[in-house]
Formats: sequence, structure tokens, C-alpha cells
Amino acid sequence: MKNPVAVNRLAENTVFRKGDVFVLFGELFGRGYATGLLDEAKRAGMEIVGVTVGRRDENNALRPLTTEELAEAEARLGGKIINIPVMAGFDLDAPAGGPTPTDLLSKLTLENWQSEKLDWDYIQQCRDVATARFKNAVSEVMAVLDGMIGEGRNVFFAHTMAGGIPKAKVFLVIANRIYKGTAGRHMSSQALVESDLGKLILQNFDEVSAITFQHLIDASASIRARVEAAGNQVRYTAYGYHGTAVLIDGDYRWQTYTNYTQGYAKMRLEGIAEKAWAAGIKASVYNCPEIRTNSSDVFTGIELPLIPLLLALKKENGGAWAESQWQACEKLLKDGFSMKDVLQKITDMQGSAVMRPFYDFSAWPMANGQEQADLTIGTSSEISQMHRDSKALISDLLSVFVVEATGKLIFAESSEPTGPVQWLNHDIVARRLNASHAQSAHEVSASTREVA
Repeated sequence: MKNPVAVNRLAENTVFRKGDVFVLFGELFGRGYATGLLDEAKRAGMEIVGVTVGRRDENNALRPLTTEELAEAEARLGGKIINIPVMAGFDLDAPAGGPTPTDLLSKLTLENWQSEKLDWDYIQQCRDVATARFKNAVSEVMAVLDGMIGEGRNVFFAHTMAGGIPKAKVFLVIANRIYKGTAGRHMSSQALVESDLGKLILQNFDEVSAITFQHLIDASASIRARVEAAGNQVRYTAYGYHGTAVLIDGDYRWQTYTNYTQGYAKMRLEGIAEKAWAAGIKASVYNCPEIRTNSSDVFTGIELPLIPLLLALKKENGGAWAESQWQACEKLLKDGFSMKDVLQKITDMQGSAVMRPFYDFSAWPMANGQEQADLTIGTSSEISQMHRDSKALISDLLSVFVVEATGKLIFAESSEPTGPVQWLNHDIVARRLNASHAQSAHEVSASTREVA
């Protein structure tokens, strides 16, 4: 993509209805974007179907969920789970009797990780084993799913698979230095990318975050053909991250978190959607704003661009509801601090000469730098310390709203999607939230008048 393509309309769902099938392609764990989209599917009365990544036993063998695990997962999802393990990635796969890539990483230390080399021919064998395993599992899942989709049903496939960091002890230390380290503890993300360890991680990111989308599209081809031949609709969505436009000095401007190592895989994901779209398949990647999730918390400072959403709520005519969110956020701060203080710190960071070079869309994803890391991580730490409770942050509250808004936007936009890769910037997120909550307030007010 040479330029971000922004969603700029508040669409309405005109396709999906009660009895249609919503397929969550990725197991639902904790907080994350998927919950917002899932809520919209449930609100439309769709039948919810999920998959599982399975679990590894003590011998590293992949297994289905136990009865108890399945019941817990289905309760969390609010639907039926097809209990066939579709674990993505090749970090724990190997030819029979051979070491896995994760086993190979056990010899890495803080002293040798940059110079140690991996056997790439062998890694490819592991990758081939994993690919065959994953594709076979997805084919089995689709055979079961086909029998669950009755005639006259529309189908919504929501791809949510992401990640792929191997469980190597040395990487935990490296990640802390790259994504959380300042001053003498800072480490260059470029050093990781150029190492064999980094190259392995990038390949695994590709497999989990991107190539699984291609496998989903390919494996569901017969379902798609059957559904569309009957005059019904099939949609595919996936979650991207490729920076976001937020309010900076009164204008919506693209910015990003640096260094977002998964960015290479997210661009590959975009390419898969573009290829599918060119073939007439309605597959769209939606690049969402930054939020705090279980996985994003490793990236200290990724939450900072979320806070200017408060500015967008006001700019997009949020009125009393927007003001109430400002007040709710301010109550989370210690006495003596205001939202003005918090936003000033973010403004100072965004306007710094240190950050300016990193707001180059064409250069994304850029490697981090010492000054940039010190400023980003330092600002994040300073704002965290302004809060009354480190477990009740402004970014937590606003993350919930972004999840809500992106779910509504993606679900509605998917009725008549306009392209394979789109950005959900703070302007459309704020407009969606303002419209939804102004309507809710109006309904409450009307209900109160009727009771009176």
C-alpha cells in the first residue's frame, strides 16, 4: 500500500441476519479486538462457530480440547467449537524424531544469539511438516463446518490468528530490552531482525498472522462456491495493524508504534487480501487503532496513541457523552493531575524532532532507535505514574471503546466492503462511538419520558 485507505462512512449491516453463520477462525482468549466483532454477530442473531488451536501434551503432541476445556471455550465464545486442533506456526513442529525449531533455540544465550546460525534447510523441513499438519486440520474443520451451514445462509469468516513468538528463554530477555529497555538497557530491533533468531521469528509470524488467512480462503472454497451459487454471501475479514491516523495538532495524521516487528507479517496479510479481492473474493483486512491487549502489552508505549481518542470524540461532536468520558478518564488520575497534563505529554512526544522521522508511512515498519525508545517508553512510564491505580489505566477504558467501535464498523462495512485493505482511524472510530452512544442516551431518555 502506498497510502492508507480510510473507512470514512458509517455503514449499516444489510446482509447478515438471524440464522446466518459467523465463523471465528482463531480461538478466543481474553481481551482483544475479536470480542467487538463477535458481539455484533450475536446481536444480528447469527449462529456462532469457532475453532480451537488445541493444546500440547507433555510430549509436545497436539491434542483436541478435553471435555472440560471445550465447555469452557464454548462458554467463552458463546457458540459451538469444532474440536479439531488448528495450531498455526512451525516453532513446535519437526520431522519424526527430530528437534523442533524451539529446541534449536535452546542453545542461544545473551552472548551468542546474534552470531549463532540456524540450519535453514532443516527449518524448512519443520515448516513443511507444520504446513501439512495445519492444512489437513483446516480441511477437516471445513468438512464439519460445511454440514453446519444450511441452505440459504450467509457466512462471515473472521480471521483472528496472530502472533508466533517461539518460547525461547533468551528471547524474553531480548524482547524486554527491545520493547521496554531504555538507556543502557536499550537494544536495537534491527539487531534482532538481522539475526537468525529474528529471521526465524519473522517466518513464524508470517505463518501465523498471514498465511493462515490464505489457508482459510483456500480451504473454504467449496463452501464459498455452494453458498454463492445459491445467491447468498460470503465474507472474510482479518485484523491488521499498519499505524493509525490520530489527532496531532488538530489534524488527523498517520503515526505508528516503533518497532512493530509483526509489521512485516501484517503487510503480507494485506497482500493476501489484495490477491483474493482481485479474484472476486470479498476478503478485507482492517487496520485497527492501537489498544491494550494481552499480546500488545509487551510493546511499552503502544497505548499512547490511544489517549488522543478523547480529542477525537470531542472533535466529532460527541457532546455530553464525550465529555463524560473525559471526566471518567480524569477520575483515574491522582490528585493534582488532569487530562490536559496527560495529553500535553503525548503532544510533546509526538511533536518531538526525535519522533518525526518515524511518521513516514512508506518506510514502515522502521527499526527503533535509542532516543526514540527513551522518549516513547519514558512518556509511557510517566503517564502510568500519574494514575491512581496501575491496574486501572485510561488506556484500558479507551481500549474497550475501540474494540466496540471496530466491531461495529467491520461488521457493518462487510455487507458491502469497498476494498481489500482499509484503515479504521480515530475519526471514524469516534464518529461510530458518538453515534452509538448518543442513540443509546436518546433511547434511555425516551424510555424515561414514557415511564413518567
